[in-house]
Amino acid sequence: MVPALLIMFRESLEAVLVAGIVLSFLQKTGQRERRATVWLGIGAGIAASALGAVLFQLLAGGFEGKSEQIFEAVTMLAGAVLMSTVIVWVARHGSSHGSSRAELEAQAAAGLARGDPGAWGLFLLVFVSILREGIESVLFLAAAGSASAPAALLGALAGIAAAVILGALLLRGSRRVGMRTFFTVTNILLVLFAAGLVARGIHELTEAGIVPPIIERLWDLNPAVRPDGSFPAFHEKGSVGSVLRGLFGYTGAPSLAEAIGWTASLAATAGLWAAALRGRSGTRWGGRAALTKGRSTRSIGKDSESRRRRCS
Repeated sequence: MVPALLIMFRESLEAVLVAGIVLSFLQKTGQRERRATVWLGIGAGIAASALGAVLFQLLAGGFEGKSEQIFEAVTMLAGAVLMSTVIVWVARHGSSHGSSRAELEAQAAAGLARGDPGAWGLFLLVFVSILREGIESVLFLAAAGSASAPAALLGALAGIAAAVILGALLLRGSRRVGMRTFFTVTNILLVLFAAGLVARGIHELTEAGIVPPIIERLWDLNPAVRPDGSFPAFHEKGSVGSVLRGLFGYTGAPSLAEAIGWTASLAATAGLWAAALRGRSGTRWGGRAALTKGRSTRSIGKDSESRRRRCS
């Protein structure tokens, strides 16, 4: 339930902010009649995402045995790669509520400037944004093994509801939330989550006989099963261990191959994230330096001109 809630909260918040920014832009510019087109794009995006989820489930249900293990491994590894690209993209460009707001409003304005056909521009802007987040959510939930579990469905709905509420508060300005802090915290969780997906994908490939475990049990931290057959809390199948397994791929008895995959994924994703943040910081400071230099040059030019006028 917790992984599904985190995934849907993060992905839904992006979609809510995109749609909300476009709607608020139309309101500010006195073009309320265009809001129906945006709502149509929202509905179409949600419907297309749901259709994609159904088709994905039909495809996944056709595998059994070794082919099912390979399919699950590929889904987990693909989810980890996609999740890593999302983390890096957010680090480079910021959140939709921050530096991208002006860009989204510019795209909406460009669509409206084309006249009646511009309505399709608004529709596609919102539709594609929601469909992208929806397809990512389907893949992430499937990779987490949560696509059909009832508890996961409840968590996903709770995540969507929380995203809608927070998005509405942010857009109305009634709450000031540090979006940089929010995305930093969720990115840290997603880095760990992606590493867990890699470890679980390698585990499935090991079970299918494709990847050797190298060392089958690198260590075994699982407490002994209780006499009544129940699992202690920190057993990988216990109340706490199962949550950690769902979130971060925790296992009490990993193979060396799983440990290598988890560590390599964590190091690679965290390194790319840090590099993206450094690049974004350098670009921002470079722009400020250029702006300061330009202002200084103009000031020097004005002083020189003033002195020439006094001399003449």
